Amino acid sequence: MKTEYLQHIFSRDLDKVKIELMAYHNENCIWQIESSIRNSAGVLTRHIMGNLNANIGAVFGKTGYIRDREAEFVNDPVPREALIESLQDTQKTVVESLKHVKQEHLQVVFPNPISTGEHYTTEFMLMHLTTHLAYHLGQINYHRRLLDK
Repeated sequence: MKTEYLQHIFSRDLDKVKIELMAYHNENCIWQIESSIRNSAGVLTRHIMGNLNANIGAVFGKTGYIRDREAEFVNDPVPREALIESLQDTQKTVVESLKHVKQEHLQVVFPNPISTGEHYTTEFMLMHLTTHLAYHLGQINYHRRLLDK
């Protein structure tokens, strides 16, 4: 697995999250929840940032980030500009931190378990993190198209 590919994928998809947030005509809709839609785009963005800062920034970049997963899911609106600024900081952290991943790290058990408590290799976790980001990016896109009227 080439970490350059991972840097590209994470950077590309975090750019797409920024594009989605900017595409909301009504900024307030970023934080809207309705009926069966349990998480706003703002909450999903916070969750993406928390996940990547904890599992890439703290692990490989030694940033000292301490995750508060519960706080990620509090629908406490902040201005779009502040949310995007935090997302850009996360993007820089992810790209820089991935530069520290060496081939010999990939088959080592990753220090953080997934949400089910299971542990996997670093290679598996990095792949998992890319698909996790893509999943929530899709949710944000759908959220915008459904609720931003």
